[in-house]
Amino acid sequence: MNDHHGLAEQFEAYRSHLHTVAYRMLGSLSEADDAVQESWIRFSRTDTSGVENMGGWLTTIVSRVCLDMLRSRKSRREDLTLVSVPEPVSSRQDGSDPEHEALLAESVGLAMLMVLGNLNPAERIAFVLHDIFALSYSEIAPIIGRNEVAARQLASRARRRVQVAKTTADSAEFKRKRELVDAFLAASRSGDFEKLLTVLDPEVVLRNDPAFPPVAAWPVVHGAHAVAEGFLGRAQGARPVLVNGSVGAVVAPRGRLLFVLEIKIVDGKITEIDMIAEQTRLRQLDIAEMND
Repeated sequence: MNDHHGLAEQFEAYRSHLHTVAYRMLGSLSEADDAVQESWIRFSRTDTSGVENMGGWLTTIVSRVCLDMLRSRKSRREDLTLVSVPEPVSSRQDGSDPEHEALLAESVGLAMLMVLGNLNPAERIAFVLHDIFALSYSEIAPIIGRNEVAARQLASRARRRVQVAKTTADSAEFKRKRELVDAFLAASRSGDFEKLLTVLDPEVVLRNDPAFPPVAAWPVVHGAHAVAEGFLGRAQGARPVLVNGSVGAVVAPRGRLLFVLEIKIVDGKITEIDMIAEQTRLRQLDIAEMND
């Protein structure tokens, strides 16, 4: 079938679905738009006369486009830009389907945010297609270039990580730790010395990374007063994140990752803070944003 108008009508019938698939995989509305546009280009150049399941065939196309985009994103990790989590969906002004907007606005949940950005591309595609869009492993396998058994294993591995993250995110202990780190960063930003002392253990230890020049002269700082003085007014660009599944903090102005703070909490007090600024060590961390 070579009629361009007819092709466009077929594609438009599935555009909302394809955009939802792409958004779930990429976590970015702008990238999802790009993926759908690239899918249209590929679709318009292909003979579809033998296609029986157009929806499934188009889902395969957009999934392969997303896989290419995720692999490209992964290969740029040396740039040390903080991987984006799913962007909040605001009201669009293009007259798009309200049902489509509702699907996009549906939260992926904190558990997903904790791990999805850190899955490798094949795991991410396999998990999203199977657990969110109910594709069979036999359908997923050719999309990711693996056999059916491997596709099942990839999705299962991703599912376990999401379940562990969900358990962590739902726990009262996790919420208390998040609140403590929020209080620590807020006190640092506002210069509230007394508040800093209330969240720090008297024997707290701060280990600075010499790879970050401003603190190279103070590799280790002991005691709540000394640590509080070091952070006084200093956390203006810091925000809480998950670091290897635990609550920590990151400083990444304009998306450029400067350093990460691994924060150990015992009995409601911060007992250890480890700064990581060296690039090789940063690449080894699993970092994920958290919902406010």
